[in-house]
Formats: sequence, structure tokens, C-alpha cells
Amino acid sequence: MSSLRRTALALALASALLAMPCNVSAETLAGAMAKAYQNNPDLNAARASLRAIDENVTIAKAGMRPRVSLVTQSELNRTNLDIGQRNIFGARGKRRTESFTSSYGLTITQQIFDGFQTLYRVKAAEANVLANRESLRANEISILLAAVESYANIARDQQILVIRKQNIAFLQEQLKAAGARLDVGEGTRTDVSLAEADLAAARALLTAAVSQLKQSEAAYVQIVGEMPKGIKQPAAAKKAMPASLDQAVATGMRENPNILAAMRSVDAAGYNVKVAEGTMLPGVSLQGDVYKSVNSEEGPADNLSSSLSARLTVPLYQGGAEYGQIRQAKEQLGQRQILVDSARMDVQRTIVSAHAQFEASLTSISAIGAQIEAANMALEGVIEERNVGQRTTLDVLNVQQNVLDAREDLAISQRNAVVASYSVLAATGSLTVRSQDLDVAEYRSEVHYEAVKDKWFGLRTVDGR
Repeated sequence: MSSLRRTALALALASALLAMPCNVSAETLAGAMAKAYQNNPDLNAARASLRAIDENVTIAKAGMRPRVSLVTQSELNRTNLDIGQRNIFGARGKRRTESFTSSYGLTITQQIFDGFQTLYRVKAAEANVLANRESLRANEISILLAAVESYANIARDQQILVIRKQNIAFLQEQLKAAGARLDVGEGTRTDVSLAEADLAAARALLTAAVSQLKQSEAAYVQIVGEMPKGIKQPAAAKKAMPASLDQAVATGMRENPNILAAMRSVDAAGYNVKVAEGTMLPGVSLQGDVYKSVNSEEGPADNLSSSLSARLTVPLYQGGAEYGQIRQAKEQLGQRQILVDSARMDVQRTIVSAHAQFEASLTSISAIGAQIEAANMALEGVIEERNVGQRTTLDVLNVQQNVLDAREDLAISQRNAVVASYSVLAATGSLTVRSQDLDVAEYRSEVHYEAVKDKWFGLRTVDGR
């Protein structure tokens, strides 16, 4: 049996020994992750953001779709005419005429060619959708890992709280024993004072443990959306766990969503360069107009007119903005390419760090288990020696503190092993609903995208809002 398997077995045994008793409605780690995946508001907000980004594809496709406008116009004309005759006062007579003209019609404009700008805008929008899908997956993984961490924190804090309560009970017994020995003349007042001081310190530590547990519970509610109940010591990750560090790094380079999102952003930036270069190419558009005019009896006759025109635009110089936009797009492409390398290095560092912490925690658990066993035996011996006058109360309290520290270190190492193991999964991109078999419906972002990518009309969202 390898050392890693032996330490993993030690972790499982220690977890079973220190696990808190739980009731029927106890929450499992998988259940907490499933609830966080479904209920976390930050994650739901990120999904809504992706749905909004999906609409950019439809918006980009509008560049090659017809534009139809209804145009209406009304005009009132008034004319004063001299009639050439004078009235009895010698003034010339005048007559006023009025005519009312109204027209309405349709204007249809169709872009035929725009230098491939719409084509590449659509491709850039599609690449941006894929990049944001990976960003959403990274967000999901982050929330699942946060749920694991908050769950493990509560399990750790509960164990520490129990340990410190047991320590207070032990110190109370030692205080009684010191007082009894003082009463019969076998002890000293110093022994009693030492026991009282340690008991007061232990009560302060218990208060701190209660406060820490409440803080961890508040973080759990924020992430999972429910109050924790029946939390028990979780085991380290097993499903989808890579067999070695090299395999973990290789998986992370291939599947980590941050790397994939950065690569998709490179694609989008490359298409944006093509869009900017398209402003230098000619454009062709068609426009059709149909108008109906309705006039008053004194005006011209009603008529129906129509026209069809083609327009060719050849850009020659636009103030230099087009050149700046092309250079800007190329620099942004270079930035995205550099960010891919940065994402890869960050993922590799995270995997190596988490894997090293996981192995160190497993080794620490095995060593602390042996330390606790030896410290308990030493404590029993020191108490017996103190009872026969060969040791002092201070010796007993010092050894008890060693036992207390070792038990708390074990709880902390167990928590670190769990979090580190799931951190390895998260960094490799394997901490997902599917890989962990979570009892929750997986969010499928492509469903919304397929529903809106070719939509021509409609004000309501896919869910009916």
C-alpha cells in the first residue's frame, strides 16, 4: 500500500472518530453543493448576464436584415390672391385658398455588402458567447468550491467547539482535585491558582470557538442559501480526482474554464480586427420606397409613387478614425493572446499549490493521529504520577494543553485536506455537477442561445417576461 493510500485511510479513520452525531435531516456535502448550485444569487446573476450576452448574436445579425419604416407626412398650404377689383372704400379685394396634402408609405432598406463587417460581428458575438459560457462554468466551479469550504469550516469549528467544551470539563475536575488536595494538606495554593487560570483561559477560548462557528454558519447561509443542519466531517474528494500531479496539470491545461474563456476571447478579438478592417471596404445597399399622397379638392390629384435605388459607398478617408480603430483592435488581440499564457500559468500554480497542500494535510493527519495517541497516554501517566506526588498540577495542565492543541490541529488538518482536494478538482475544471453526481438539474446555457440566436421579432424573453 502506497504512503498516499495509507494517509488517505488515516484521514477516513480520523474523520469517523471525530465526526459529530447527526440526525435524519443532516445535510451532506453533496447536498450543500447542489443547493448552492441552484440557489446562490451570484451564480443566478451570472446566468442572467450570459442570457443577455446571447442576444448580441441576434443584434449582430440585424446588420444584414432588411429595415422597414412607415413614413407619413401632412402639409397645409394657404395662399392669398388679389382679385383685381376695388370695393367701395377703394381697396383691392383678396381671396384666400387652402390646400391640404398628406402622404404615407413604406421605406425598405437592405444592406447587400458592408465589407464583411456584419459577418465578422456575428462571428465575434458567437465567440464571445462561448467565452462567457466558460466564464459561467468557472463561476459555477467557484461557487461549488465555496460551498465545500463553508461546509468544511463548520465541521472544523464544531469539532473545535466540542474539544474545548471537553477541555473545560477536564479543567474543572482538575480544579476540584487541586482544591481537595489543598484541603488535606497534600497540595498548594499555587496548584489551585494554576487550575483556575487555565480554566478561565479555556472559557475564553470556548467563547472564541462559538463566535467562529457563528461566522462560518453565516458564510454557509450566504453561499448555500439555507441554515446548516447536521453538518458532519466530510471526506476528501474522490470522484474525478486525478491520479497524479502531472495528470492534474494536463487536465487543467485542457479543461480549466478560465483558459478556455481566454482562448475564446482571442477568437473574438481576431474577428473584431476583421470588423475594423471592413470599414475600409466599399458598401452596397438597396432602398425601395412606396408612397401614396392624398390631397384636398383644391390641390393636385392623388397619386401613388414608388422608387428603387441602389447605393454604392466607397470610403476614401474618414478622418483617420478607421486606421486608429484597426490598430486598436490589433493591440486588443495581442492582449488577449497574452492573457491566455497568464491564465495557463495561474492554473498551473493553483494546481501545484492545492495538490501540495492536499498531500501535506494527509501526512499531517497521520502524524497528528499518532501524536494524540501518545499525548493521551502521557496525560494518563502524568495524572497518576501527580496523584502520588511525583508530578505537579502544572505538569498535568501542560500535557493537557498538548492534547488539546493536537486535537484541534487534527480538526484543522482534516478541513485543509478536504478543501485542498476539492481545490485540485476546481483548478482542473472537474468540479462540476456531472462529475460529482449532484442531485440537481444542470443549467444548460445553450438552450437559451438556440431559442434567441435567429429570432427576428418579439419583446418577451424566453421565460415569458
